[in-house]
Amino acid sequence: MNRTARAFADRMAARRSVRHFSDEPVPLEVVEEAVRAAATAPSGANLQPWRFVVVTDADRRRRLREAAEAEEIEFYTRRASREWLDAVAPMGTDWQKPFLETAPVVIVVFEVHQGPQTPKPYYVKESVGIAVGVLITALHLSGLATLTHTPSPMRFLNEICDRPAEERACLVMPVGYPAEGVTVPELTRKSLSEVMVLR
Repeated sequence: MNRTARAFADRMAARRSVRHFSDEPVPLEVVEEAVRAAATAPSGANLQPWRFVVVTDADRRRRLREAAEAEEIEFYTRRASREWLDAVAPMGTDWQKPFLETAPVVIVVFEVHQGPQTPKPYYVKESVGIAVGVLITALHLSGLATLTHTPSPMRFLNEICDRPAEERACLVMPVGYPAEGVTVPELTRKSLSEVMVLR
């Protein structure tokens, strides 16, 4: 058990978010299996209030990028606080989102709320958050790079992804291989003693 737990923790410690993707196609079967794993996550009342829209069409990815960048320009130039801009500066993020078009797959994760065909869900954000964690883990262990992107507001994603009003986008995740020669910021993670309290 110790060996298994340590090996898993070590593999996850090597995970990094990538902002520069190769356009090399990825096996869709791998993405499907990762989504299948994510869909095993626990959820409030077992209602599984999630929808994973896997976008592979190049034109739709282009439209997604254009719409996201329009929102992001507004956010970065008018709505974002100085404190937030300073916090993300080391990661090199800005309003430009080419990865939404370059990555061969973009997964848009929707929360499913009550609608004509869907019951009232419980603990939606918690349930979807757990599922996304499983999805990121499954993709990483499969050898694919990811990035979690949260444009604000996100309503444009319903139109681009042809989703009904009761589905609310919460996350956009480009998936693929890192671009050749890509680097990631040298970030440090808190030590175990800083994040775990034993009582």
